[in-house]
Order: sequence, then C-alpha cells, then structure tokens
Amino acid sequence: MSNNLIDHPGVITGFAVVVVVMLLLDLGVFNKKVHAVSSKEAAIWSVVWISLSMIFSGVIYLTSGFEKFTQFQSAYWIEKALSVDNLFVFILVFGFFNVPKELHHKVLFWGIIGALVFRAIFIFAGVGLINLTYLPEMTVFGELIRINVVLLIFGLFLIYAGIKSGLANDHDDEDKDFSKSPGARLIYKFFKVSKEFDGAKFFTVQNGVRLATPLLVVVAVIEFTDLLFAVDSIPAIFAIAPDDPLILYTSNIFAILGLRALYFLLANFIYMFSLLKYGLAVILAFIGVKMVIAPFYHISSPLSLSIVGGVLVLSVVASLVFSPKKGVEG
Repeated sequence: MSNNLIDHPGVITGFAVVVVVMLLLDLGVFNKKVHAVSSKEAAIWSVVWISLSMIFSGVIYLTSGFEKFTQFQSAYWIEKALSVDNLFVFILVFGFFNVPKELHHKVLFWGIIGALVFRAIFIFAGVGLINLTYLPEMTVFGELIRINVVLLIFGLFLIYAGIKSGLANDHDDEDKDFSKSPGARLIYKFFKVSKEFDGAKFFTVQNGVRLATPLLVVVAVIEFTDLLFAVDSIPAIFAIAPDDPLILYTSNIFAILGLRALYFLLANFIYMFSLLKYGLAVILAFIGVKMVIAPFYHISSPLSLSIVGGVLVLSVVASLVFSPKKGVEG
C-alpha cells in the first residue's frame, strides 16, 4: 500500500468531483436566489462541509495509512483555525462598504473560487521550491542532518508571526480604510465604479455608461485579504507534509470551502472568541519551532495534531468562559 496520495488517482478524482458538485449545488440550487443566510442554514452547511472533510480523511486513512490521515487532519484544522481569524476582517470589510447581508454569500463564494486557484499555485510551487532548496548533508554534534533553506526561513517567519499576532492590538484593523486596499485600488484603476449597489450585479449601466459596482470592489478586497492570510497559513501547513502537495491542497480547500458557512454561523457571536487569537499565535509559533528543529528532531504528525487540537480547544473554552458580554467593552 502506497503512502503517497498521488498514487491513488481515484481519491483525487473523487475530491475534484465532490468539490465541483458541491459548488454547483451551492450557487445554482440552494443559493440561486439572493438571500440573507440564516444561522440555521449556516449550521447545516457547516456540518455538511466538516462531515465531507472527515469522510475524505477516512478515505485517506484507508488508502494511504494513519500517517497521511494525521497529516490531513493537522493541515485541515490548522487552516480552519487560521481561517477563523480571517472572519474578523471579513466582518470589518462588509461593514466598511455597507454590504447588504443578502449579498455576503455571493462575495464569499467568488472569494472562495479565487482561493481555489491561488492556493493551488502557492502550494504546488512551494513544494517544488522546497525540493530544490535542500542543503548538502552535514554532520552536527555527531548527527547527519539535512537542512532545507526555505523551511528554515518559513519556520523563523512563523515564530515571528506568532509573537506579533499574540501582541497585536485587537483594534488595529477597525479604523482601516479598506477602499485603499490593493484589491480595491486595482478595480478603481481599471473601472469606473458606481456609488450604489445594483442588487447582486458586479456591473451596471448608468446613463449609458457601463460601471463596476461596489460589490466588485468588495470581492477584490476579500481576495487580497485571503492572499495576505495565506502568507501565514500556507507556510504553516508545509511543516505538516512538505513532500505531499495533494495532502496540503485537499485539506486546505476543504477548510476554505467551509469558511463561508462558518462566517454566517459565527458572525453574530464572534465576540465570544476574543481569546482565540492567542491560541492561533501559539499554534503559529509551535509550527515555526517544529520547522526550525525538524533537521534535528522530528515531531510526529499525530503529536502535532494533538498539540494543535489541544491549543484550539483550550483557547475556545477560555474565550467562552472569559469573553465579555455582547456590547460590553472588554
């Protein structure tokens, strides 16, 4: 039995079919009519996406073994956890542009489509780069080791990012002018933008002139925001399976596809996760340390999964216990 996911084309084909079918159902059937997503609907979709992810990880276990299973689970939950941090910014972006609630789903849907493409580029290019940047074997303290330059740089960056994230001011983004985001500036550069939304349209015609709507600007801002968050999340999952891009990509995509439902489920309760950022900071720093010490000491995927899961649970529980009541300053 091979441990490499690429040796099981049926699994990859199944993944692609599931993703395409679910996206078509999501946009073409269940959300054909523009509407505000209720908490009940969001909860159902969250359960669906998490269930599909767990079923897929079960298939990986059956075809590729326990090690690959834990790699998928670790990468999935790391991306899922870091994506929650993304939700805080999404809420601010929608609030800044006064996007009607019934349009949030469409913005996030097209944001996810962009993420499918950009994550593939980042992950497969990253794995290729990693394979090219191993230094010759050397002896350190009597042990034969092989250092990878890219993984070492990623590790140091993640330690820095973890410390910076833990010390960051919660209100740093609240006064940010998202209309000056590179994504927004790109749209303003190539299109004239109307001042008002025109339903769910990305383009409208006013006085015979074709204009982009603010909705297109918001999609561009969301896409750029996702690219920024990928700078943290992609290096983090490289520590899990640097030689298996398919494990990284499938876990990443399943986590991202469930992000929209998670947004609608948590948007009204995001204040209850006030301490989660400290858990995410610890996870980033831990993954960074794992990458730095990898040539000298290997932290197994099952142990990594246990640590990541434990930190997430503790930070969420602490948030629920100590979070301020809604509307009360913390």
